[in-house]
Amino acid sequence: MIDPQAIIHPDAKIASDVRVGPWTTIGPDVEIGAGSVIESHVVLKGPTKIGRNNHIYQFSSVGEDTPDLKYNGEPTRLVIGDNNVIREGVTIHRGTVQDRSETTIGNDNLIMAYVHIGHDSVVGNHCILVNNTALAGHVHIGDWAILSGFTLVHQFCNIGAHSFTGMGSAIGKDVPAFVMVTGAPAAAKSINSEGLRRRGYTKTQIAAINRAFKIIYRRGHTVDEALQQLQQMQADEPVVELLIDSLKSSKRGIVR
Repeated sequence: MIDPQAIIHPDAKIASDVRVGPWTTIGPDVEIGAGSVIESHVVLKGPTKIGRNNHIYQFSSVGEDTPDLKYNGEPTRLVIGDNNVIREGVTIHRGTVQDRSETTIGNDNLIMAYVHIGHDSVVGNHCILVNNTALAGHVHIGDWAILSGFTLVHQFCNIGAHSFTGMGSAIGKDVPAFVMVTGAPAAAKSINSEGLRRRGYTKTQIAAINRAFKIIYRRGHTVDEALQQLQQMQADEPVVELLIDSLKSSKRGIVR
């Protein structure tokens, strides 16, 4: 299962059925769960914990030190969950002690070619990061978010659950849950109605989310004013709770 030309540190912990391709390098403090496949020419550094059934493609660099100038060699971590696909040339850096000390990737994500995930970032579950998307440090991506190709995300931004970014989007503020944005700088266009349909949201729920979007973006309200109306709406339309939570947690302000 392990190619004889792979270079694996004796302190690495690799499940017995993991496949490792030639010329891959795996350092100490790396743990790889059962059912995973590591293709050729991959570099894995630690402390890094990789869960079960992950597939990491060639020329990816996973668990490297961050180039952030405040990093000074501390033993920070990268934690990757289960069932992720990490395609060619992806770079994922560990955290910094000034923030979480950990970069975290959840389960069932598709991370496409040449994506960069910076230090202390958090990627949820069922996300798709399309080719050449780049996350600066401290970025949080909610579950089921889709970031189209060449999306750029500024540090400390939150991308809400079920949101969608158009190709080439440059994001400098938070994207609320369910919202579709595009442009450089990114602007809110609509809700991600097609994504919601695919995930089983009903027509009634999607209509409620669309009304909430209009309260935020089409009525001239401040965020606080919009929040007041959404909280009144929540009793009859509980589906907007996720949107309310993403507005409340925003620290950088939301894309407009």
